[in-house]
Amino acid sequence: MSIARYFDGYQDIRIPAGHPMLHQGDECLHYFVLTSGSVRLFTRSASGREVTLYHVRPDDICVLTTSCLLGGRRFPAEAVADSELTVRMMPKVRFDDLMENAPGFRNAVFQSLSQRMDSLIQTIEKLALQPIDVRIANYLLSFDSDLVRTTHQLIASEVGTAREVVSRHLKQLASRGMIQPERSAIRILDPDALAKLT
Repeated sequence: MSIARYFDGYQDIRIPAGHPMLHQGDECLHYFVLTSGSVRLFTRSASGREVTLYHVRPDDICVLTTSCLLGGRRFPAEAVADSELTVRMMPKVRFDDLMENAPGFRNAVFQSLSQRMDSLIQTIEKLALQPIDVRIANYLLSFDSDLVRTTHQLIASEVGTAREVVSRHLKQLASRGMIQPERSAIRILDPDALAKLT
């Protein structure tokens, strides 16, 4: 059962691309669901390096927000709008009431939480175990397009490494004829060769 239906009485709020939704250390005062767009959840080290944890899209739940609301903890990451989006916000008091008195809502929350946790664990495993070139290849192929509009810094955040490391690996892939770097984009020349890396 979709959680989105429990937000039917809430108004859509527009948030522009790049706008922060939650900062590390914020108190979680709302449960949210997107009706359009995407939110990127990431952590940032003391040196400023970012690592993407996951993205929230329409009908997804945010694992970290859910765990904060259930455990009464502060938000442990950063949440920023990937693109212009619309979101519906449910106050924490309403979330608590539904968790206590609406079995359908409670079951949907825990089912979605379980699914998203599986995805998060897979992301952590990839960051820990997969070689950098495999992570980059998977990232580029995930767009289903021969032109991926991105930057070296964004790729670094998505695959969990430094920008300089990404630049070095992209040069290697380019020298092998798999890709062609362009201004703020990567053109995929040989998707089959990239796929073999994965």
